[in-house]
Amino acid sequence: MRFPAGVASDADSEAVAAAAAGSRTAFATLYRRHAARVHGAVLRLCGYDPIQAEDVTQEAFLAAWRSLPSFRGDSAFATWLYRIAVNQALATLRAQAVAVAGGCVDEEVPFEPASCPAERSELERAVASLPPRARSVLVLHDVEGWTHDDIARSLGITAGACKAHLHRARAMLRARLE
Repeated sequence: MRFPAGVASDADSEAVAAAAAGSRTAFATLYRRHAARVHGAVLRLCGYDPIQAEDVTQEAFLAAWRSLPSFRGDSAFATWLYRIAVNQALATLRAQAVAVAGGCVDEEVPFEPASCPAERSELERAVASLPPRARSVLVLHDVEGWTHDDIARSLGITAGACKAHLHRARAMLRARLE
């Protein structure tokens, strides 16, 4: 799922301008327009944990509301919002990894489900079981369509490391599904 590159879309431009000026109604319009897509991506990144995904989605929209006056329109609003949501999800996963590991972070994070409900459920469980960083790279690349360079920038790793994490995630996923 790729958002179009470029300036804020015509559908969003008026609402973005009004929301940036402080209109809660305009921001509610943007929320209704983009919440489902953002929540879906966050849900996959959070290992299909619905409570955590809802929390992260809400935090992402709060961060967007606070940052909206600084939105320059260099990219589509949806792209900007999506980047905020992904970063929020990754920050949450990093914080969890630190808490669980007692300060040591060996992170890694899901993938587009299959068509059959039983296969979908099995795939979701397998993806959710991947380490956070592997799951993140797999979801961002294979599901969301991000490039290795974009993922690397977002995760603070090299493109080569991103490719290695993706290879590892796919191998782990194959092994779990066999």
